[in-house]
Parts: sequence; structure tokens; C-alpha cells
Amino acid sequence: MTSKTDMEIPRYCPVLLLMILSAILSGSAFASAPLESKGLRLLEEIQEAISHLAEHVTPTVVGVSSIRQISQPGKIPRQGSFKVPGAGSGVVIHEDGYIVTNNHVISNAVEAEIHFSDQSTLVAEIVAQDPDTDLALLKVETDRKLESATFGDSSMVKVGQWVLAVGNPFGLDRTVTLGVVSGIGRENMNLSRYENFIQTDASINPGNSGGPLFNLRGEVIGINTAIINFAQGIGFAIPSNMVSRIIEQLKAGGKVVRGWLGVGIQPLTPHLAEKFGVPDGKGVLVNEVFPGDPADQAGVISGDIITQIGNERLESPNQLSRVVAGFSPGETVMVHVIRDGTSLQLPVLLGVKEEHPIVASLPPTAAEVDLGIDVSPITEELVEQFSLDQTTGILVVRVVQGGVANAEGLRKGDIIQEVNRTQVPTMREFREILEAVQPGETILLRILRESKAFFVVLKP
Repeated sequence: MTSKTDMEIPRYCPVLLLMILSAILSGSAFASAPLESKGLRLLEEIQEAISHLAEHVTPTVVGVSSIRQISQPGKIPRQGSFKVPGAGSGVVIHEDGYIVTNNHVISNAVEAEIHFSDQSTLVAEIVAQDPDTDLALLKVETDRKLESATFGDSSMVKVGQWVLAVGNPFGLDRTVTLGVVSGIGRENMNLSRYENFIQTDASINPGNSGGPLFNLRGEVIGINTAIINFAQGIGFAIPSNMVSRIIEQLKAGGKVVRGWLGVGIQPLTPHLAEKFGVPDGKGVLVNEVFPGDPADQAGVISGDIITQIGNERLESPNQLSRVVAGFSPGETVMVHVIRDGTSLQLPVLLGVKEEHPIVASLPPTAAEVDLGIDVSPITEELVEQFSLDQTTGILVVRVVQGGVANAEGLRKGDIIQEVNRTQVPTMREFREILEAVQPGETILLRILRESKAFFVVLKP
């Protein structure tokens, strides 16, 4: 990724704003001040700095419309295809045409139409996608050098700092909103598999997805990815450091290869912390160690409390999964554990994470069935993990928030026994039935949950 020369924006903007706001609240700054007062000049200087920042960064922001193929397999992508207008936003990260956006913006697309600030349009190739972090890398071919954005260090982001969100909400090109970082390290949002979101109150609306979140230096510190429905001023962005790491792998190899520890884990509740001798209650409980996997080879055992990996202290299972996934297979990491009240450090040579679940929302079919779930065959490990009584059917291992299945009340751990009144004992039958679904057709599922069966109708 390339960088630009930092623009000259006064570093004292937030301090001045706080001083001026404080003065306004006290009623002393402008009660009798003339129009050309010092306070007014300061406000105008801050206003000019924000305007200059917006002018500097908006040319790097693009509109993204996915182009989805509806023709028969084997035909040229542009034939028999249709465009989804105003699908989302993106940001140019290299002058030669590389663009970052959200994976859900171009999901099921064969290519994407890119709309630039100078009103020009180009068709982009979808280079690679990573659904686990909801990121995608696009590439346009062009003879000119494109305006590209600089990535900042998201580890330096602080709650309360000012940020600028730029995107195309509701198709309104390059809309700029100003706000603050209202939280960091947000997880358990069920938006993606690896979550470490920056929360902001800068207005983010449908169509902002994939657009950048800038700091006052004009550096990208996040990629806007989601909002909470019916909430005012609650939006989430993927941190730039995670984005950079993922995009580098997508650009180099077309996929993300993540480290693998090989353990089953669960939260450390206060009762469990007391039982396992962890005074501060910090860490993640290992409830299973997979035989022959890296943790097993390094001496990790069931009942260990993992408190730290490398230099990062752990407080949740999601954080542990994200930290391990941030390392590459073949790296040796120091895993800190508490065992029977004693602290140990175990060097673990990480393996390769195998992606067992099959993404049902992306079948290789022109029907483009999107159920909003990840599913998997029922294995012995999953029977134990989900405490299943039934071993026949297809297990729902993830439900996408806001998706079709989520709207109808499906949950992780549900077992799909039938699709359209046909039993689906294996993934092969499951995929074959979905491939036969026609656009606009509803799907009838028979679900087993805690030994109770019920039917549900999904409309993709």
C-alpha cells in the first residue's frame, strides 16, 4: 500500500474545540463578542481545517455497484447480467487501481462497477474475498494514476478522538460525516467471525459499507462495515491494522491463511475462575484439546486457562480466536496458561486453520440462494460442542445478523432435517436442493432444536 504526504491540518483542533465549547457552555465567550472576535476566528480556522480534510480525502472514496450474473454458466460475465445500484462504498488503496470494500457489498457478484469522484466509471475485477472479516479486494485497469488513501495505525486510536466517515449512503455520492470514536475493541456483534470493531457516532447509513473512516490527518483508520438498526449514532468499522494484514494476504495469494491452535474454548465465568484458581478472573478456559494439533503437541491440556498469547492479554474466546488467526501458520507463539493455580509459558508452533464449515449462502449456482447461514455436517466434535442428541442432518454453525434466517428466528446449533420436504442427511443433498431453487422461490425448512421440530419458510 502506498502513502501520501500528510496534509497540514492543525493538531490543536480538538483542544480548541473543547476550549470553545467549554466557553460556550459557561456563557462567557460570545455573549457580547463582536463578529470578528478571536473565538469566531478560531471556529472558522477549525471549520476550514475540516473542510480541507474532506476535500483531501473524498477523491479516494468510490461508489461500488455489484454486477451479478444471471446467465447460464460459461457465458461471458457481462452478458445476461444485472447491476445492483448503490450497493456500497470503497476506498482506493493504491494508485494502480486496487480498491478495498466490504465482502457483503459484492457478495455473489462476478464483477463490480466503480464510480469515481470525477464522475468516471470503470468495471473492477474481484481479486479476492475474506468473508470471515467481511473484506474484499477489487482491481480496476486504468492508464492514469488514481488518488489513493493512506492507512494509519489503528492501535493508536483513542476513544473520543475525532473521525470523518465518507461514503455513499442511499446513493448520495461521497457524503461526509464528522464524529468521534465512541468505543474500541467491540466484539460479540455477530457481524463477522473475527471482530475487533471501532465504534463511532459519525453517521453511517446503508450504502456507507466499505467506505473509509479517517482520522484528522486524513489517514484511514477503519473500513465502515455495519450499523445497529434503529440506533442513533452507533456504527462499526474494521480497524485499519486488521484490514492491512488481510489485504496483503489477499493481494499476494488470493486467500487468507490463519494460524491454528487446536483447542475448544469457553468464557471464564466468575464461578469457573474461582474453581480454577484465577484470582483476577481474566482468561479463556480450554474445554477441549484436539489430539495431534499444535496445542496438544505443546502440552496444553483441558482445564488450562489461557491468559495471554504473545504480548496480548486475553479476556474472551472471540479475542483468543482473533489473536491466533492474526499469526501465520509456522509461527511459534508463547501461550501463557494457569494450571492448578500455577502460571506456565508454553511455546506453540501454530498450524493451519482448516475451514470446515460450508457457506450455504454462496453455493455455486445461478439461483444465488442466500440463506444467511453457515452450515456443516454433524461431526463427533460438533455433537459434543453443541450437546446434540441428533446426529443426522445439517448443523447451523453461524447465523448472519440481519439475514433471512436470522429474521425467521434460526439459531446457531439448529439442525436442518429437511429442505422443501426432502430429507438432507448429507451436504451433497443439501447443496443439490439449493441449486434447484429458482430466483424468488421460497424454501421450506424442517428444523430440530433441543429435540423439538418445527417448520420455517425462508424467502431468499
